[in-house]
Amino acid sequence: MRILSIHNYYQIRGGEDESCRAEKSLMREMGHLVDEYEKDNITIPSYQNLQLAAQTIWSQESYRAVRKKLQRHCYDVVHVQNSFPLISPSVYYAAQAEGVPVIQTIRNYRLLCPNALFFRQGKVCEDCLNKAVPLPGIIHGCYRNNRLASGITAGMISIHRLLKTWDRKIDKYIALTYFARDKLIQGGLPGEKIIVKPNFVNPDPGIGFGKGQFALYVGRLSVEKGLDTLMAAWEKLRYPFPLSIVGDGPLSELVLEKTKEAPHITWLGRKSIDEVHQLMGEASFLVFPSKWYETFGRVAIEAFAKGTPVIASKIGAIAELVEHKKTGLQFQSGSPQDLAEQVEWALAHPEEMQQMRLTVRQEFEAKYTAKINYKQLIEIYRMAANN
Repeated sequence: MRILSIHNYYQIRGGEDESCRAEKSLMREMGHLVDEYEKDNITIPSYQNLQLAAQTIWSQESYRAVRKKLQRHCYDVVHVQNSFPLISPSVYYAAQAEGVPVIQTIRNYRLLCPNALFFRQGKVCEDCLNKAVPLPGIIHGCYRNNRLASGITAGMISIHRLLKTWDRKIDKYIALTYFARDKLIQGGLPGEKIIVKPNFVNPDPGIGFGKGQFALYVGRLSVEKGLDTLMAAWEKLRYPFPLSIVGDGPLSELVLEKTKEAPHITWLGRKSIDEVHQLMGEASFLVFPSKWYETFGRVAIEAFAKGTPVIASKIGAIAELVEHKKTGLQFQSGSPQDLAEQVEWALAHPEEMQQMRLTVRQEFEAKYTAKINYKQLIEIYRMAANN
């Protein structure tokens, strides 16, 4: 099978980019030909405003380049991971013009929400859900806190909704969880085209032993990720328990201040994936305090692979991945008090937490290995190709 993978990389690499790379690598390992058409947001400053606006709504450059690639070789599918903002939905039209089926993986909510998160001013916001024109997103400057940029993004959403691009030009959507699928259907995407296939971890990092006696957070240091909730919860613990934080972001200063006030909190900055997996295997549990509708939660399944339970907020897709008192614990999103109570329960029940270490590893082996994911992905490709 020959696949054309299309991806617009973020300026700051994140879990979405890593998951995209993992899929391409897996297909190549299994003997398939994977060609690429890619752009990188690092080049955005070189565009003028009007040029970027036009590029976001319809990139003639991408349309021509993709058609040329498809004419040069016989492809079975075009797999679009992310087309925003530099590639644009024009690539769907290029694929259809050459008779090649299109698969779109949904890694955020960009087709329904200008900032892609359904999150504004520190809480969930669905004001633009299922609106023909996402006007609230423009008024509030939801994309990059900029009304002009938000207007461009909203324009892309509205124009392609009007053209029925999302209905007619994409053969199959891949949602990472059932929560994300339901939200996409709520937003007007065709449910019969949306298939659920989770992310995976490859290679298998191997199980850890959890002897480090510390909690671990891994991710972007930002409000939507719940860093403020995490910091406030650690202040409410009756007895200090070590917390290691990996990552950086807008709330770096807050984390730095907390490490000065509380010596049991350690900020480790950015770490390589191997270093992260090592820490996960040593941690007593991972904390996942997100406050937005995560479409998945890659960090959680990496913890599962290491046999580490997850204490997660009860919101979005992460609540689907973490089962309370089976693969971890759940707390009310945005509640430092509830998070502190769940942490104290974990510390007071070492036998139950040890059992969870076995259960989460079994969960990983049952759902999130490369072997299982490959079977799911190749079946989706075949379904699209046959159609």
